[in-house]
Amino acid sequence: MTSLTLDPSGIFLTLTSPTATLRFHAIWLRDNASDPDTRSVDNGQRLITLRDIPADTHIENADLDGDVLEVTFAPEGKAVTFDISWLEDNAYDVSHTPMRGWTASEVDTWDAGLMNNVPLGDFGELTCGGEALNDWLGKVTRYGFGKIINGPVEEGALFRVVEMFGHVRETNYGRNFEVRTEVNPTNLAFTGLGLQAHTDNPYRDPVPTIQVLYCLESSAAGGENMVVDGFAAVLRLQQENQEYFDILADHCARFKYAGEAGVCLTSRRPMIELAPDGELIGVRFNNRSLSALTDVPFDKMVIYYEAYRRLAEIIDEESMEVTFRLDPGEAFVVDNTRVLHARKGYSGEGSRWLQGCYADKDGLRSTYNAMHREANLEAAE
Repeated sequence: MTSLTLDPSGIFLTLTSPTATLRFHAIWLRDNASDPDTRSVDNGQRLITLRDIPADTHIENADLDGDVLEVTFAPEGKAVTFDISWLEDNAYDVSHTPMRGWTASEVDTWDAGLMNNVPLGDFGELTCGGEALNDWLGKVTRYGFGKIINGPVEEGALFRVVEMFGHVRETNYGRNFEVRTEVNPTNLAFTGLGLQAHTDNPYRDPVPTIQVLYCLESSAAGGENMVVDGFAAVLRLQQENQEYFDILADHCARFKYAGEAGVCLTSRRPMIELAPDGELIGVRFNNRSLSALTDVPFDKMVIYYEAYRRLAEIIDEESMEVTFRLDPGEAFVVDNTRVLHARKGYSGEGSRWLQGCYADKDGLRSTYNAMHREANLEAAE
């Protein structure tokens, strides 16, 4: 059973259960009230601002009735109810000091061991939505990439992939771009050269967070696609040398692209991006687009390059990579803030033609979260 204690000041209350003791402030509870005067019953958005809540808000009374907590706030005299389960799910009175580089619970890092378990979805099944799409989006969220098979071999089919979860993000490359051998290319991606694993467009703010590559022709020898978990790579760097990890997280790199007329894209961001509480939230790594490093102090430049070199060596190891070939009608989707992608070199004989485009991760996560929530509601009925 859960018990309730109200602090004499009314500033906070305490819920005690066999598994936890959780405190909640009056102002936090009032701000998170879900009554129809505070939040829209249609979309859950707040109808009031913080200025509408008295600065001297405190708890006048609190009662427990089974799994429901009723709180009366002064000076408003407003009574609001909360489900205990909701409070437990959203508790903030937790004692932990997260280590720099911690990852969210929905993230699983991986290496070459994932080769035989690549997140895979059938195009026809995915376009129908339902459990197949929900499962595939969940795996993309967890592993940062996913492959699609049995799609149509037609130009523009990649847009149908994006429509499963979001919208295309147009860039200076257009609504989509072609990846095949060109004479005098504006970007090394459009040659037959092999490419080091990298994240795309690090010179943008914000970077495109999802990339889609869709295969239309693939008769050339070589050209296999490769992905590397950037989170796994930087966490391995941290295990080997905390100072290396810290210096790449604490100092900004600069990235630039000016490969075509009228375009000069620049950004200033660290290669390892952390949230204020230390959560690992992003990796930017692209040797082709790295500009001169000017944000690293003189006395730290040597060790910065040592750390950069070591991270590159880890990324280049075969033990870190998952490799697969895309045949016509196949595609892969990659989280461009986390997973690096590359390709092996391919010969000039035959042809290799992929179409690519960008989208945004918030759309993918929104679609998955909404489907996951609906599935849970149906299972509970």
